[in-house]
Amino acid sequence: MDAESLTYALDLVAGGGAGLSSEKRAALRASLLLLRRDYRFEQVRFWGRIQGIHGPYYIAEGLGGDRAGPRSRLYSLNCVEWSLLPPATEEMITQTAGLKGRFQGDPSYEYDPTEKKGEENERIYEEEDQIDKAVGIIPRGAFVKTPLGPVHKNRNFEGLSLTEAKKLNSYFHFTEPVNLKNRTLLQKADLDPSIDFLDSLEHDIPTGSWSIQLERGGSLVVLRSLLWPGLTFYHIPMTKQYGYIYLGTGEKNIDLPFML
Repeated sequence: MDAESLTYALDLVAGGGAGLSSEKRAALRASLLLLRRDYRFEQVRFWGRIQGIHGPYYIAEGLGGDRAGPRSRLYSLNCVEWSLLPPATEEMITQTAGLKGRFQGDPSYEYDPTEKKGEENERIYEEEDQIDKAVGIIPRGAFVKTPLGPVHKNRNFEGLSLTEAKKLNSYFHFTEPVNLKNRTLLQKADLDPSIDFLDSLEHDIPTGSWSIQLERGGSLVVLRSLLWPGLTFYHIPMTKQYGYIYLGTGEKNIDLPFML
């Protein structure tokens, strides 16, 4: 998320800048630019903040040329100093899978071995990855998949029309598709393989896990996840402006199916 999008998203999600002082927001913008330079990322985006009991974790992602390729994830406690999160191994996923409750806010915190092993920074990576796979989204057409496989930003994307922007099927999960692979050839006949290569939100389970609203006189479309409270996506129809940000505790609303 570039500086303009970051400022817009913070103002949108919480009028006061999501609890970030003007100094911290300035530090965040400056440090993201330094991350891009120092790690030689093609792009760095601010993913969001996970609020722990004793303090928050600020999460950023470093992206390469293939936007659907592997991402480097980093965390900070102060929006200035950043540390790489260790990639999630199968062992780490197994160790952290059963952990529940709030994060402590201490990356070196070790969970009770009698419950589940692992340090909190390992859990941060796994939790962020899980949230991103479930609710990290993009508008239809914002990215294109080349015949050779890599995914790039669509330079011709000028935003969704207002009519399309109000439909859940106009938004895709920006992760490896699952439902799309199970569709028949007849169901895929009307799809454009260069832009319809991801799963749309309309098939999400449970049905009703997204809230979609028009705000600011219909000039802004906002989607909020009810499954992962704290995830907000926005898009200004007929423009290239869109993005999402997570500001929550890292806890899934497991009671949602019973609330709908």
